[in-house]
Amino acid sequence: MNARVAVVGSGYVGTVVAACLASIGREVVGVEADEAKLAQLSAGESPFFEPGLDQLLAAAHQSGRLRFTRDIADAVDSSEVVFLCVGTPPGANGHADMSAVRSAAASIGRALRTPHVLVTKSTVPIGSGHWLASVVEAAYDGPQPIDELLAIASCPEFLREGNAIEDFLHPDRIVVGSDTPAAIDKVFAVYRPIIEQDFDGGDPDRCPAAVRTTLLTAETVKYASNAFLATKISFANEIAQICELVGADASDVMATIGLDSRIGPRFLDAGVGWGGSCFGKDLLELISTAHDFDHVPTLLQAVVDVNNYQRRSVIERLHRHLKTLAGKRICLLGLAFKPGTDDLRDAPAVAIAAALLAAGAVVTAHDPMILSVRDLPELQIEVDPLAAAKRADAVVLLTEWPAYLALAPEALAFAMRGRLIIDGRNALDGDDYRRSGFTYEGIGRAVSR
Repeated sequence: MNARVAVVGSGYVGTVVAACLASIGREVVGVEADEAKLAQLSAGESPFFEPGLDQLLAAAHQSGRLRFTRDIADAVDSSEVVFLCVGTPPGANGHADMSAVRSAAASIGRALRTPHVLVTKSTVPIGSGHWLASVVEAAYDGPQPIDELLAIASCPEFLREGNAIEDFLHPDRIVVGSDTPAAIDKVFAVYRPIIEQDFDGGDPDRCPAAVRTTLLTAETVKYASNAFLATKISFANEIAQICELVGADASDVMATIGLDSRIGPRFLDAGVGWGGSCFGKDLLELISTAHDFDHVPTLLQAVVDVNNYQRRSVIERLHRHLKTLAGKRICLLGLAFKPGTDDLRDAPAVAIAAALLAAGAVVTAHDPMILSVRDLPELQIEVDPLAAAKRADAVVLLTEWPAYLALAPEALAFAMRGRLIIDGRNALDGDDYRRSGFTYEGIGRAVSR
């Protein structure tokens, strides 16, 4: 089977999904309403940075298997399976803002004339699949009964920014949930080359688990997965706080407990905490859902509280060493929430920069992928790390880009006015910096007295 696929929404998830499905031989139509982004995508160019995506888009564009349009009716007419990948940002009440999903679903309902499976790829609140069916039905005005034309499925994405193509083509698992067994079959048919790893570049030794489940269970899986990963990071940071107080080294503690096969080493790095578009938003949604049922999710709230403290702790460290921050020059190395992306959504560095500016500090920064931060016009972004560090009283490493790890401590010392470095990712060699005359502080590595 070579199912024709539509992907509604060409943001981060939608663009990766469209390009990857085209790369395994599917005929794909992507939908994008923004004219500037549509022009880029139609030329085979990504409107954001993700390693390897430009090449994948260009190849798919050249093959003729991927095209983009702003017309949802065209995409629906050209497909049998529609992946819904529009944004679901946090709303004012803690739940996801579903206005873009509602609008897209209504447009799909008005265009529906032949049988389709509508698949939610967006991370949507638990129970959204049933709500989505009612939105489509309300907009549908065709002659056939809607039940003969529409089935709803959930296929949550587990893409890591900076590694999204690898994650899509070589996943650990593919989860499809629906109350209609035939819809699950149809979605798995779309993914068959990935499940069997028989596409060009596939690895037969890495076939993913194919999980069939209910609609509600699939919707819950994504939230539970992200909540657990965020919990591991906040746990590591809570232990790091204790390590600093007693004089232990959190990096060694985490590396050692990670040797236990029941725990594993990943997501146990102490630092300034998690950020990005998923963890915070998904935890907030899960917490709000629990509150809807008068349940207090104590552990999940603690995960958020610990993460928020890790950001504040950077300001506390700077205060401890520099006393007042007013007028002090603070250099931030890294702004994106992680290396390999230009994504600033919920980035710890942005929150820390805002707090420093509010305290009266002069804040300079460097990031190899970011030239400006729209909400922080006072933030001075320089073209290279040493220019950002010029006359700085302190440097704070917030994103562990390889270029920062290769910096010579002597060169940094020559550029700076002060000799304080806060390693917010425990990525630098503290001994090297101390030998060069720095006061070095990592996270969870004994409080400097």
